[in-house]
Amino acid sequence: MDRSEQMRDQSIGKLLWTFSLPAIVGMLVNSLYNVIDRIFVGRGIGAMAIAATTVAFPIMIVLMAVSMLIGVGATALISIRLGEQKKDEAEKVAGNAMAMLILLPAIFAGLFLLFTEPILILFGASKAVLPYARDFVQIIMLGSVFGSISMGMNNFIRAEGNPRTAMYTQILGTVINIALNYAFIFVFHWGIKGSALATIIAQLVSATWVLSYFFSNRSLVKIRLHNLKLQYSVLASIVAIGFAPFAMQVAASVQQLILNKTLIIYGGDMALSAVGIIWSIATLLFMPVLGVSQGAQPIIGFNYGARQYDRVQETWGKAVIAGTCIALVGYLMIHIWPTQLVGLFSDGETELTEMTAHAMLTFLALLPVIGFQIISSNYFQAVGKATQAIILSLSRQFLLFIPLLLILPRFWGLEGVWRTAPIADCLSVVLTAAFIYFEMKKLNHDQRESAIVDEAI
Repeated sequence: MDRSEQMRDQSIGKLLWTFSLPAIVGMLVNSLYNVIDRIFVGRGIGAMAIAATTVAFPIMIVLMAVSMLIGVGATALISIRLGEQKKDEAEKVAGNAMAMLILLPAIFAGLFLLFTEPILILFGASKAVLPYARDFVQIIMLGSVFGSISMGMNNFIRAEGNPRTAMYTQILGTVINIALNYAFIFVFHWGIKGSALATIIAQLVSATWVLSYFFSNRSLVKIRLHNLKLQYSVLASIVAIGFAPFAMQVAASVQQLILNKTLIIYGGDMALSAVGIIWSIATLLFMPVLGVSQGAQPIIGFNYGARQYDRVQETWGKAVIAGTCIALVGYLMIHIWPTQLVGLFSDGETELTEMTAHAMLTFLALLPVIGFQIISSNYFQAVGKATQAIILSLSRQFLLFIPLLLILPRFWGLEGVWRTAPIADCLSVVLTAAFIYFEMKKLNHDQRESAIVDEAI
């Protein structure tokens, strides 16, 4: 059975397992990338270094946003074009996307390096934290193109029906990053510069691996030099679909900026370190859910393009169940072992451990329902419905979280910061449920219309 037949005819449960398992493993491994980084930084350098990575986080989110703008948009289009049996158009999308994955991060990095310190201060760096943040982010920026290629183009591998190779890319980068982080921090004592250098070397190796795949005979979609020439119509389609995750990441960056500023006011550098630890743990919990979403995306996109709407609905439903179960396991973990999880990041700093454990339980109070929200908002990306995807992607982090963040601490102080997340999560789930209800209703109508046309033929 070739890949197109597999996507069209194989059982959804088996397909989702085949595509999601490598994505989950890859995303878990990828989350360890950041978690172990912060463990090494916290234990090898100290709390100020964790605070520095928290300050740097919004900037790294923007770099990720650039990769997702192009990578996710192109991935959805590639899946749809392959479902429509238009391989040449899929290759044109891939070529244009690769060119932009090189160009955009290079421009962004150049601008950042011109205004490093003002940007870091804007993002919440105190005088004590600024030297660490500057040393870390400047090196990360120099290797930003490598990260963009490895992250953005790895999605293309998954889109053409080869999730196992995409998983290997993530495992390769993570293993190298962990090994080099340990060596550079604990053996060579290069401090936070060593952590940043380990990251960009790992990204360089991952990017080389991804490019070797597309320039070999292993790939279904080929990167051809004539397709690297930018075409407005192709870029417009990529950006229209990819704008939702891009906007979500930019909103996350703005959210982190405001969060950092608020934390400095109500809790100081200690609260900033606490949020850095919470984000690391949350990333570890969310990544398997994102893995299910990534595994479902090419199945949904292909079958939507092939007008097999019953398979689209079945894929979404089973992905939601899987994502919810994973989120529930994460919820139980943070309630059973809160101080043990936080203690991994601090070398005997009791005050930091106690603050972070309490904050994490409040911040992630509605974790079990987030699986539904993530899977459902990503569904709209998979079928190329940019407007709905943008609204739902922004709802948690921008439309709801930021206004609440500006209001609640005025009444509850630092506790108000921690309570912002579960309230925003609750409201965004209600909004997502309304969107997905009408979408499924429309798919049922389209399925009936398609069946009538088939019978007439």
